[in-house]
Amino acid sequence: MSEEVLFTPIKIGNKVAPNRLAWNAMECCDADENGNPSDKTYERYEKLFEGQAGLINLEAITIQYDSRSRKNQLSIMPRNLAALKKFVEHLKSINKNNVFIFQLTHSGEISHPGFSERVRVTKEPLYGYENSRQLSAEEVDDIIEMFVQSAKIAHDVGADGVDLKFCHGYMGSQILRPFNKENWKYGGSWENRSRFPFTITERVKKEINDPNFVIGSKVSIFEGFPGGQGSAGPDTALMDLTESIALIKGLEERGANYIWQSAGSPSHTLALSQTDRKIPDHGYFHFYFQKVCRDNLKKDTVVIGSDYSIYRDGKQPFQAVAPEKNTLKFWGNKNINEGIIDMVGLGRQSFADPYLPQKMMEGRDADIKWCTACDNCIEFLIRQEPVGCSTYNKPYIKRMVEIRKEQGNLKEKHT
Repeated sequence: MSEEVLFTPIKIGNKVAPNRLAWNAMECCDADENGNPSDKTYERYEKLFEGQAGLINLEAITIQYDSRSRKNQLSIMPRNLAALKKFVEHLKSINKNNVFIFQLTHSGEISHPGFSERVRVTKEPLYGYENSRQLSAEEVDDIIEMFVQSAKIAHDVGADGVDLKFCHGYMGSQILRPFNKENWKYGGSWENRSRFPFTITERVKKEINDPNFVIGSKVSIFEGFPGGQGSAGPDTALMDLTESIALIKGLEERGANYIWQSAGSPSHTLALSQTDRKIPDHGYFHFYFQKVCRDNLKKDTVVIGSDYSIYRDGKQPFQAVAPEKNTLKFWGNKNINEGIIDMVGLGRQSFADPYLPQKMMEGRDADIKWCTACDNCIEFLIRQEPVGCSTYNKPYIKRMVEIRKEQGNLKEKHT
């Protein structure tokens, strides 16, 4: 067993993850017609649990089925309680040593109008989302209630905690953005815009009232477009992380045990969320965002960094650095040792090889199926298809060929 810091335990709240490798929440469009886990869902997570990552984040599970971004999206409502309880019990029978959290989300304006209602919080719609209905303050109040109810369900079914999603262009991002500039209960001033995430976090902490239940959030520190999270105003793309820092500190003050750093929005700035292999050096920006988080949070608040899949075994077209000093393992160990992050978050790599943590810990790096960053997984998601790796997984290789033959090549790469 390697003694590298990546493979040492870490305390998250009152839970202990056995290592510093964390699987990101990855939407996969394979729930059943009621939003319950299907056989495909079971198969994916069984492999992740067998693979021995320290932390596993259940993909963006919607709190409201009437407004959702994926046709076959997992949901977490009272009707899903029994199925989710069975799901969690089964997975914990495979591996009870990791930390298993649920990422709770509402899609808002990026809900798909083909099978749900697209709703927004701003008077002026964000460009491209004009076919949406503006929500009232009372409706946002109701959405907060749904978040709290869903967190309680997650607790009741045996999850170890929740990730309250305030990133990637979903409802949390839509409210927090400076673009949400009209003065109303959840818009205009920072006090108003931050009311949404702070109220949810406070209530989840208070109403679940379990010191062993982990609470945290994935946050887009900078969305990378005018008026997005981390921008200096509603009509500028100039980076100003003042509000992003206030957000993570405010979440911590209200009980967050961890912050999962991210950036961008797959619906708007995909290459900032997950680095494009044609410009892999953009992944370095995430190190800065991670350090901003670490520098502004207490030592006990865990910082999980994102966008590490791009480094793999050093075989990407980076310049000005030797491959052996540009690997996932190199940067994971270095950034933890230097106090930039506490855990390494991986997304696309989970499709390529869910057994990566186990193989790394056993010194079997040569056996790892490395993510090529081809982004065919995101293409499946965009096309509302069950998501998997079309590089290594034969059914998904076959399906990708069929899709492109039937529908042609993808015209735009964003969710």
